[in-house]
Amino acid sequence: MSISKFSSHFARLGAASAALLAPVVAFAQDAATTAAPAAAAAPVPDKGDTAFMFISTLLVLFMILPGLALFYGGLVRAKNMLSVLMQCTMVAAVLMLIWVIYGYSFAFGGSDSPYWGGTAKLFLAGVTKDSTAATFSQGVVIPEFIFAMFQMTFAAITPALIVGAFAERIKFSAVVLFCALWATFVYFPIAHMVWDANGLLFKMGALDFAGGTVVHINAGVAGLIGAIMVGKRTGYGKDMMAPHSMTLTMVGASMLWFGWFGFNAGSNLEASGGAMLATVNTFIATAAAIVSWAGVETLTRGKASMLGGASGMVAGLVAITPAAGIVGPMGAIVMGLLVSPLCYFFVSVVKNKFGYDDTADVFGVHGIGGMFGAIATGVFASASLGGVGYAEGVTMSGQVVTQLTAILTTIIWCGIGSAILYKVVDIIVGLRVTVEAEREGLDLATHGEAAYHS
Repeated sequence: MSISKFSSHFARLGAASAALLAPVVAFAQDAATTAAPAAAAAPVPDKGDTAFMFISTLLVLFMILPGLALFYGGLVRAKNMLSVLMQCTMVAAVLMLIWVIYGYSFAFGGSDSPYWGGTAKLFLAGVTKDSTAATFSQGVVIPEFIFAMFQMTFAAITPALIVGAFAERIKFSAVVLFCALWATFVYFPIAHMVWDANGLLFKMGALDFAGGTVVHINAGVAGLIGAIMVGKRTGYGKDMMAPHSMTLTMVGASMLWFGWFGFNAGSNLEASGGAMLATVNTFIATAAAIVSWAGVETLTRGKASMLGGASGMVAGLVAITPAAGIVGPMGAIVMGLLVSPLCYFFVSVVKNKFGYDDTADVFGVHGIGGMFGAIATGVFASASLGGVGYAEGVTMSGQVVTQLTAILTTIIWCGIGSAILYKVVDIIVGLRVTVEAEREGLDLATHGEAAYHS
């Protein structure tokens, strides 16, 4: 056979073989195409989102220690300064341990229950460096460890907020025991109801971006009940009980504002536009509330005080918390302007009218500010008012009713649960220190040290 004929024959053979193999090749290509999405089905956390959540978590820790501790510490008398610092420190530490042992599971354990997360993640079972947690965007995840730690800081600061309501007269052991029990039976269930996809209030469509109900209404109601059940400070209404250091209170409040960007922007769970909206709103709602509180004080007292400035700062932060990533900037300004007169009325008029001794106005600022913020979120979420808009088929009135339902649910759950737990703690260790210890000051009587030496 000549070379030319052999080449021609070989070419025909190759063509025939290619034709015979074509279906096999096509099948292999189809199989590869089909397999590709399956291989890519598990999304990988973005390093930017992970870093953002890491920083946000540390910012919330900074809110507690030293922010909240100094804010409350400045508001009490000098002889009780260290007692408040120690209470905030110990409550945060105990809650961090409780969170990893069973709190994370009770809140986000994956249970179908509308009230609690179950036991699947006790002792952080199944949470590894490779496990992930979903965000609000389809296919976007973050490491589960950082999600769990971010939520842990919320669980640590919420009971610490309650400390301000009964400061200067409660036993150290009572504070720690109450906060541990309260987190278990009140905070974890409310967190699950509001923030877990299977939660009762989540399924109703309640909006709480960063903790208006879960953190502030919860702590405010528990604080009010504690102030009443622990009782008034000895000499309340007669002795001088002015804050001993507005300087430290201002420093603490400023640290709270700084850390609150982690609190609000971090609740977006991604370093995206939603987090930046929350950042803008955390700036301007707070600024508006400071200006508003100062204005109200000037009109009613003739002078704007630093205590008022710090109170307005916290009130604005509280109000915008449930709305941070939901309302528009102009809505945030209106919320800041309105919350201060409301909170001012409660701390200066209502508290005196009913005579309860809420040392740091936990209910008047966190409770009332949180309730206002939750309702206002339902209003200013409207796209017509600059918000992100409602879910399909939801109207403003319908959303406000849902917000009111979430508020009432939190008040009832927290109110009943807190009252029972205060009574339990009173039976076990007692709530109040002796009158002698209270007069001496809790720094020396309870901790054997003094914040200041003359």
